[in-house]
Amino acid sequence: MGTATYFAHRIITPEHEKKDDTTILAVDEDAGTVTFRPTPWTTAPGRYGLWLDRGAGHARVGQVLEEDRQVKPPTVTRELLGVDQGEIAPGPARWNKYFFFGTPGSAVGLDYEDVVVTSDIGDLAAWRVPPQEGTDNGDWAILVHGRSAMREETLRAVPVLHRLGYTTLIPMYRNDIGAPASSDGRYSLGMAEWRDVDAALRYALAHGAKRLVLIGWSMGGAIVLQALNRSDVAHRVHRVVLNGPVIDWGNVLAHQADLYFIPRPIDHLARGLLRSRLSRHVLGIAEPVDVAATNWVDRADEVTHRIFIIHSATDETVPYGPSQNLARRRPGLVHTFVWPRARHCQEWNTNPSLWDDLVASFLR
Repeated sequence: MGTATYFAHRIITPEHEKKDDTTILAVDEDAGTVTFRPTPWTTAPGRYGLWLDRGAGHARVGQVLEEDRQVKPPTVTRELLGVDQGEIAPGPARWNKYFFFGTPGSAVGLDYEDVVVTSDIGDLAAWRVPPQEGTDNGDWAILVHGRSAMREETLRAVPVLHRLGYTTLIPMYRNDIGAPASSDGRYSLGMAEWRDVDAALRYALAHGAKRLVLIGWSMGGAIVLQALNRSDVAHRVHRVVLNGPVIDWGNVLAHQADLYFIPRPIDHLARGLLRSRLSRHVLGIAEPVDVAATNWVDRADEVTHRIFIIHSATDETVPYGPSQNLARRRPGLVHTFVWPRARHCQEWNTNPSLWDDLVASFLR
């Protein structure tokens, strides 16, 4: 019972405090390189960011230039693309999977406005980015980040949407850092967070949106799918893009249980705890969470929107199988692009132009 409680609690608890997870061994700013101790992240293909000085600074790194596993300690050297804030020096750092840092203005050089989206839980901060001048036709895109992530995760999509003529709205949702907390301070795996996406949809419609697009990453995909099913204004959504989405939380929990050598009976007991009336007392959640209700492969007949899914074949966190299975269940409505190699939600990082082209082709 104790292991199942711990497993279930870990799933629904936001991770706001994140420790340094990367070691910088050397920096050569003249050569434009930074050398790390090898990890699955520091050796991963693509471009990424680095939080420096416990988040006070930030730098961006590019492709791997060299790996040397003959020396002790072994090293991996990458391109140093730039330092956005602070100074980069040997020592601890934290990997930034989003690549970008800051606001739409500081990160991608676009004008934006700080706005407020009002949900049932309270006021949610949001960024509103206007479309490229002369392209505004009433299309809006609402971007939904993943579990324990930040709005910066979605900034990678803003430039292509800007060029396509979309007004972009990037809201927080409940239990984000800086957002109102739910009464229990726990995630509901999309079963409550969808209300914040519903509020964002209503904000867009109240401010002149004619057609709506939803784009979600990871748990943001699960939230989007619940919003499409439950929101009274979901019929105004034109198309949907999901990147590395949670299509079936049960599949994700089983995968995570396998990764951490948790026996399947414990995994099933954890799911039982989440949906039990005892969840309020055992897990501290306000309302039970029925994991089965998050299985959109089983609920495929309820999917009625055009959806494009980008999902890596090597996603180590959210397996891509359910994305493919949903597309098989809803041919002609749900389409997938299986990315050949990227870590979870890092498809854009490995090939930004391909990601942009795929999304633009679907939305045009």
